[in-house]
Amino acid sequence: MTVEEHIWYYARIKGIPEHMLEKIVESSIVDLNLSDHRVKPAGTLSGGNKRKLSVAMATLGNPPIILLDEPSAGMDPEARRFMWQVVERISQRDKKSAVILTTHSMEEAEALSTKMGIMVRGGVFKCYGSSQHIKNKFGTGYECEIKIKKPLYSDIAALAERIGFSQ
Repeated sequence: MTVEEHIWYYARIKGIPEHMLEKIVESSIVDLNLSDHRVKPAGTLSGGNKRKLSVAMATLGNPPIILLDEPSAGMDPEARRFMWQVVERISQRDKKSAVILTTHSMEEAEALSTKMGIMVRGGVFKCYGSSQHIKNKFGTGYECEIKIKKPLYSDIAALAERIGFSQ
């Protein structure tokens, strides 16, 4: 099925009235920047565009709760920011939808969340609260940036010969 067919299919499943279907499908495609991909089979899309399609399908009909699992994972920084803007628009739209998302990115959680929780060991809640509360409780530690020089092949070969490693 194409991108457009997927969105039509989910709009019908969610019970969107027939007279609103075309407008809502078109709006969803435009809002998620999928216009260039509307006639492409969904399976041929890049990972980022597949995520956009999933978000489009999830948000059809303005459901009261929207669950998103790492909506911007694997995206380049520009696409990630775009997805964050989309999620923020959804959560702010008429204040009728609550967005619950999972992420490994503290940056993403801070950008999109008013409350967050930390889960460990298969889903046990460790902490729940505001971003600042979680930083105060778990924000201790160090951040270390390490830069290394990539060795030359000749240096690797010399080292391998010196330690007796043969291919």
